[in-house]
Amino acid sequence: MNEMILKAAILIVPLVVAIVFHEVAHGYVAKLLGDKTASERGRLSLNPIRHVDPFGTIILPGFLALMGAPVLGWAKPVPVIQERLRNPRYGMMAVAAAGPGSNLVLATIGAVVLGLVAGSGMVDEGTLAGKFIIGGLSSFLMINVFVAVFNMLPIPPFDGSHVVEGLLPRSAVPAWRKFGRYGMLPIIALIVVVPSLIPGFDPVGAIVMPPFEWLIRQFVTLASLVSGG
Repeated sequence: MNEMILKAAILIVPLVVAIVFHEVAHGYVAKLLGDKTASERGRLSLNPIRHVDPFGTIILPGFLALMGAPVLGWAKPVPVIQERLRNPRYGMMAVAAAGPGSNLVLATIGAVVLGLVAGSGMVDEGTLAGKFIIGGLSSFLMINVFVAVFNMLPIPPFDGSHVVEGLLPRSAVPAWRKFGRYGMLPIIALIVVVPSLIPGFDPVGAIVMPPFEWLIRQFVTLASLVSGG
């Protein structure tokens, strides 16, 4: 039971931190670019309670962690009104990119701290506390990289779709937004339905894993440099 709780904790705690910073970054950049909606609604807070979606942030990730499945989750989206941005078209691209950008900053911090802890020799990985510290930092690093890469998928409603919208010809934007009304249905189809119909075929994994693995190698190298290894 202790091992199960530990496993859930070192996955859920970093995931909550990653998601909260991700959402706050959206709102903060929107405020800088003219839209104060998130600030007016009290969403520029690092208090998880203001951002947590009970199912998407706690129940589902916890269940997936205990089942040994890939951990996915989400928070309540920070409200952004594109029309209030000083430059709605390109401002929305910056707001969208801010979330994944914040996760890469957190991943950098996580890699540096992991390197410092590993290099200090003061943490015994054989103890429960040691497992939590090292496992938590490793999980923190990987989750933030995964959240960054996954959210840049060019599929609505992910951040990458807003970047794509900003790059499309203006005449194509209405059709793209119409596609976005289907919400999570396309991604559910790609993650769940397609692989179940075609065993061994994982279109999302084929897109997400190469950049994820490349970034992880860079951060592991950084941690190793910091540790003196």
